[in-house]
Amino acid sequence: MFELSLLEKIAFILVAGFFGSWALLYFARIYQAIARGSADSEDRFDNLPNRIGAALWATLLQTRVFRDRFWVSVLHAGIFFGFTYYLLVNVVDGLEGFFGFHVQSNTWYTALYLLSADLLTGAILLGVISLWIRRFFTSSGEKTFSFNPRTLLHEAIQNGKIRSDSGIVSGFITFHVGMRFLGQGLKLLESGTNPDLFQPFASLLAGALTTLGLSEQALISGLHFTYWGALGSILVFLPYFARSKHIHIATAPINYALERRRDGQVLSSGVIPLMDLSSLEQDEPKVGALRLEDLSFPRLLDAYACIQCNRCQDVCPANATGKALSPAALEINKRMELNSLIGSPFELRPSFLAGEASPRPLLEFAINEESVWGCTTCGACMQVCPVQDEQMLDIIDIRRERVMMAGEFPKQLQTAFTGMERQGNPWGISADKRMDWADGLTVPTIDQNPNPDVLYWVGCAASYDPSAQKVSRSFVQLLQAANVNFAVLGKKESCTGDTARRSGNEYLYQELATKNIATLNSLQPKLIVATCPHCMNMIGNEYPQLGGNYTVMHHTTYLEQLVSDKLLATGDFSSGNVTYHDPCYLGRHNDVYDAPRENLRSLGFDILELERSREKSFCCGAGGSQFWKEEEHGTERISDNRMREIKQTVAGEATKTVAVGCPFCKSMLASTPEAQDSGVAIKDIAELMLENLETGRSKGVIVSPKVPSSIGISGDD
Repeated sequence: MFELSLLEKIAFILVAGFFGSWALLYFARIYQAIARGSADSEDRFDNLPNRIGAALWATLLQTRVFRDRFWVSVLHAGIFFGFTYYLLVNVVDGLEGFFGFHVQSNTWYTALYLLSADLLTGAILLGVISLWIRRFFTSSGEKTFSFNPRTLLHEAIQNGKIRSDSGIVSGFITFHVGMRFLGQGLKLLESGTNPDLFQPFASLLAGALTTLGLSEQALISGLHFTYWGALGSILVFLPYFARSKHIHIATAPINYALERRRDGQVLSSGVIPLMDLSSLEQDEPKVGALRLEDLSFPRLLDAYACIQCNRCQDVCPANATGKALSPAALEINKRMELNSLIGSPFELRPSFLAGEASPRPLLEFAINEESVWGCTTCGACMQVCPVQDEQMLDIIDIRRERVMMAGEFPKQLQTAFTGMERQGNPWGISADKRMDWADGLTVPTIDQNPNPDVLYWVGCAASYDPSAQKVSRSFVQLLQAANVNFAVLGKKESCTGDTARRSGNEYLYQELATKNIATLNSLQPKLIVATCPHCMNMIGNEYPQLGGNYTVMHHTTYLEQLVSDKLLATGDFSSGNVTYHDPCYLGRHNDVYDAPRENLRSLGFDILELERSREKSFCCGAGGSQFWKEEEHGTERISDNRMREIKQTVAGEATKTVAVGCPFCKSMLASTPEAQDSGVAIKDIAELMLENLETGRSKGVIVSPKVPSSIGISGDD
């Protein structure tokens, strides 16, 4: 029976102590480096049992991994489940060598143990070899190592660190598991138990080894070699593991546990963390992120959770249109810099860990200025990330430093800032003209109707943009047709601050939001309905940070309820098909996907789904303050990319229509060069529903329902 010699046991303990101590040193330093991050403005440790349970669920079921690349995710899951089980397998194998026993399938529990180990060994080898081939020998794998030439890359990446890291990690896994697999086959031969029904793969290997006619001495030598190969390789790899992408198997579950929450509920990616601006009154104010340590500690943890899969880059609209931004490069650059700052094991106390400032600003190694201003804040990177990184929030914090500390930002934004400061809207149009959109309509203000069931938040776009005014006019006519008791704020309404906040001007945002919250708190509205997803997101998700808690709903959701409750009549008067573009701030950020589609179906439309729809929808290019500035340089406009997909989807249709639910999406898609002479009509769902209502009336089919004027709908989105 195989057993290590006394000398080998001593050597194994010494090797384990040396490499284990080396690894622990690195782990301690990584912890210290992450702890250098600033305190987070949100509580990441409340309700720990629930957080830990959610983290275990996400980890064990690989729920986030399976959001994209299904077959790749299957292979990854095989590696994950195998490696998780190998925590037990390696302990048992180690004990076998030290105490000279051999686990055999002579009891139900040892049989189950061996069968699981055998099958998962096969899954690991299949997964790692398949992914290794994909990553190094296929075009899709090559994308993992590819970045836009203008993307800022850390020196380590430029020197091939991503490729070498992937090669070392996959090589280690293959060698470690391969040695264990070979050793298990040799054990079957040595014990004379081959074949073992509960070790099918090891039995096949043992059968192949019998053709070699191995002597007993050769078997014993092989068992010693594979023992050291399997378990010794783990010990040697441990120090490298701490600084490699493989550390994500330890840090990703922590990332899951520290997810952003409010009142026990997971926060939408559309919620920007509140920033304490009190330091602006100090002699040396400090807001936003200039250096690594200015980022909150969970976002330094993000760097070590990143798996270098580039999924975030693949879905980034800026990157897809040839711009410099790469959310993946941002995270990988951060880890490369942190690894350099934690120093070598020969440095007693690296300066960064001792509390000194990191030597370089983020804009010198993590992300360049062009990339910072290319982000549309669509949230696709955060939604698809398998380890729950928060790339978009890093960019927001960097913008805050650029705007409020350095005063360096795209000059076009100054016009929007000035307009919001002076007139309460980024267009800079007089606040006295805020109700001009309602000319010719009877639209009650809150002064005229102080107790409405619905407060319609019109928003700046629907107040001042001629294209969006068609939406607000259509919506109020639908409310009137349903006899809803509603009102608008009129001149009391001001910009919600979405543009200010997402462009980094947190000070201006909080001024605007505080004013609006004071107005709303004095009114205590029963329900706020907005035709702009950005306004809905701000009032419903971000105003609670400043004491504004309201029930807020998008107009498509409210209209769907009116139709469902038979308060608003629709008819099957629409022929042909229509496609629907999911706005980022309605869909991905607020999970409203079905109501817009139900509205379209109620009109008689068949919906042609875009290839990139629902949570995978492609941005129109307006978000993150992009609407107010020139788009960063790239191979094409983001809106052109999306419009081309829309044109391909509706090609061949007699009537080419794309429905939208956001005024900014409508404007971007209509004005982009790709839309010119396309024949595609771009209409808000409210416009289509009003057209349907008018068609029904003209045919004498639809008559406005006779309901009390106090009718209103309550609920949330």
